[in-house]
Amino acid sequence: MRTKRSSRWRAMLLATVVAIITCLAVANATQTITTPNAAFISYNLAAGKDSAAITPAASRAVLIIGCCTTNAPGQMSVAQVTLLHLPGVGMLWVGLEATPNASITQGGASTSGPIVHLDSFHQVVIQAASADTILIHNGSAGTRAGNVTLVW
Repeated sequence: MRTKRSSRWRAMLLATVVAIITCLAVANATQTITTPNAAFISYNLAAGKDSAAITPAASRAVLIIGCCTTNAPGQMSVAQVTLLHLPGVGMLWVGLEATPNASITQGGASTSGPIVHLDSFHQVVIQAASADTILIHNGSAGTRAGNVTLVW
């Protein structure tokens, strides 16, 4: 009789241990998936004009994807950059310039300067406007249109 109770007790103890280990494994395996934030900005800029200032999210990586959609030879293209905005300090980035001469762009700025070009002739550019803002500049002789998406 003691043997039956003893083996039943061992089986219940083993089952409890297995259940606890399973619960711990499941608790550690859960993954939190958050929906990213995004901002979509369309631009249609006359020659030499700038967009309004854009403030990227602070102290986190921001993916910036942009394109020039003006349907003219050599104008349509895409580019992307990942940017870190450090409030009051400046920005750091690395990304890929527009075609046909796509190359890596990287750098940092605390005041102003080009970040990434959005068109094939490298005349439409996302640039630092200040330590905390960026803007889209059209340096071409004609009107250029497109859009920029920021994801963080």
